[in-house]
Amino acid sequence: MPDALEADSNVGAVTGAQMAVTSGPALPTPTLNEHLEQRVGGFDSLPEALDYAAKGKTGYNFFNLRGELSSQLSYSECRTHARALASRLAAHFERGDRITIVAETSPDFLVTFYACQYAGLTPAPLPMPVNLGGKDGYINQIRQMITGARAAAVVGPQSLAEFLNEAAAEISDVEVFDFESLAGLPDKGVEPRAFSADENCYIQYSSGSTSAPKGVIGTQQSVSSNLTAISRHGMNIQPGDRAASWLPLYHDMGLIGFILAPMVGQVSVDFLATSDFVRRPLLWLRIMTEQKSTVTYSPSFGYDLAAKRSARAEPGSIDLSALRVAGIGGDMVRPEALDAFSTAFAPYGFSHEAFAPSYGMAEATLAISFPELGAPVIVDEVDMRHYTRSGIAQPASAVTSAEHKRGFVLCGRPLPGHEIEVRDDDGAAVEERVVGRVFIKGPSLTPGYFSDPEASAAMYCGDWLNTGDMGYFLDGQIVITGRAKDLIIINGRNIWPQDIEWAVEKVEGVRSGGVAAFSVDDGRGERIIVITERRGMGDEARAALKREIATVIQNAAGAPAEIVLARPHSMVMTSSGKLSRAKVKQKYLDGAFSDDPTDPAANKPRAIAEVRV
Repeated sequence: MPDALEADSNVGAVTGAQMAVTSGPALPTPTLNEHLEQRVGGFDSLPEALDYAAKGKTGYNFFNLRGELSSQLSYSECRTHARALASRLAAHFERGDRITIVAETSPDFLVTFYACQYAGLTPAPLPMPVNLGGKDGYINQIRQMITGARAAAVVGPQSLAEFLNEAAAEISDVEVFDFESLAGLPDKGVEPRAFSADENCYIQYSSGSTSAPKGVIGTQQSVSSNLTAISRHGMNIQPGDRAASWLPLYHDMGLIGFILAPMVGQVSVDFLATSDFVRRPLLWLRIMTEQKSTVTYSPSFGYDLAAKRSARAEPGSIDLSALRVAGIGGDMVRPEALDAFSTAFAPYGFSHEAFAPSYGMAEATLAISFPELGAPVIVDEVDMRHYTRSGIAQPASAVTSAEHKRGFVLCGRPLPGHEIEVRDDDGAAVEERVVGRVFIKGPSLTPGYFSDPEASAAMYCGDWLNTGDMGYFLDGQIVITGRAKDLIIINGRNIWPQDIEWAVEKVEGVRSGGVAAFSVDDGRGERIIVITERRGMGDEARAALKREIATVIQNAAGAPAEIVLARPHSMVMTSSGKLSRAKVKQKYLDGAFSDDPTDPAANKPRAIAEVRV
């Protein structure tokens, strides 16, 4: 599982805007606005939406590693602080400048993000570092994002000042601020001019699972459209709803799903820093219990991690009966993880029907499809032997063996105003159960990547966006089977790396999330490579583990593979918790893995540090 993200904890971080919002009684913002009629979406811009939400008393709440409320920021206070900061920003920067902001889980980030909206500056959220061991990789990543955004400034917590200064050192015309120094800019009485409906909203860096991160442009129109569709039709936001999240705030699920979507519905939201969730997964559930949360979201692994810790739940400490939407996104949905969570927490009031597997991506702002809320999760059992030969998701029969059977989760229908098509290699739409490339269309789509016209043009085919995903339709719902670039082709057979990875993860001694499968062609023909994290063991145990893994791979893929046993934490993950096979593959090609446990250069730490959700 992911490393603890030390720097993302909000414990004890009180600077700038936070000092102004933590005074007074330590009480969360209320769930209901007694004197403000709920208006769910329909706003033309984020400033307009926050202006309305600020008329009530709901807002954002931040909990620490002990499960205590460390700070709260009502929408009213958020607007007041953001507008005050916007005046200072407008006097210091040119309207339209890009401001990169480290998205720590704190009021400081939120106030700065909204201040940019009111000042007509484009914010570009940046990730938090994984840990000090990944300093060089993190600095390189931040430097690329600052450069790509052509930023006028980079802003972050004081604890990261050294990192940010080093990242910006060789970039001209970039200022470095911590949140407190930014708030200390002189107020020259300049009246800021907020973004209007026909302007940009933010630059959001993609997770980079198969390539370098790209800056997805979010416009006020595309973002407002998606927020309205999500809130009204996807999650059916209603009076009495309350959200909870541990997702990183620079990623689309965290930024759009739990900063902006609750705000456009005037819903209070309770945050737990990502690092604190990783340390104490059950704290997520405890906060939802105490606050009677109705809406949350997580990639599959978050539910799996919580299920694995379920035995530690204290009697009476968890009650999930109020939870009506337990969304799943950010990666392919794993039915085993959902079953494990449901089994573990059904005695604590959780309903399996609360699961809402959906599909989306940053290029579509966030969501593109949602299932019917309250309906059972539908798992399509597919015969993978037929699938790899024909490209058709043929239903498994009663005689299909378990190793040749795979469950795919249906991820709902397109949101109103949006469309999804599955196409073959010639661009023609295909019938149900035929696997092809997934294309999407609708008002939530990005106009492109910032300062990358070639990638922007390659993304579109007319009005349709090529998602890069593969999938099929079943009963009008989309089913995602994987990323097109990850597909392994051996002797004309299509092999999905997930099938190999998930099969290997079941081997005793192999860590869940610690397997990467890909292919290489180095002149000897295309070969399957499987990198598997292992714990310390002797030569005999290593040899036995490799033999068992080889047998499992042969059964799952019908092909041999080169198996490399790597040290723990060798995998590279993206911002949405996806395995970055491309970067693990590059590590392999760079010689970062070795089967010799005595080799001091073997299995060296990942060169590129990415925040793992």
